[in-house]
Amino acid sequence: MLQSRALVIALILLLSTTLPEVQSKSIFEKDRRELLAIPETIASYFYEAVNKVSPKVSQFLLDTVQSPTVIAARQRIAKEATRVSIMFEQLIEKIKNMWYTRVLGY
Repeated sequence: MLQSRALVIALILLLSTTLPEVQSKSIFEKDRRELLAIPETIASYFYEAVNKVSPKVSQFLLDTVQSPTVIAARQRIAKEATRVSIMFEQLIEKIKNMWYTRVLGY
């Protein structure tokens, strides 16, 4: 039982932090909030699919996701994702500026 709970928690965390490309927009056009909402959407679809098959398991998933440990982990991941996203945006701006000034000579 303990192994299955650990597996479910790992699966929830994995699904809530992976698959950043769901839509076909360029990564440069994506909004930071949009990138952070994608894992939540995937987790929601996963919960709905499990709920159709087994309401007891879906209730267990819901209880697990609402536990303080998982909430703290999700908040930390969101905070770090925001920080990395801001750094990435700054890097893209620096690359654009360097391209325009040094390569194209604007």
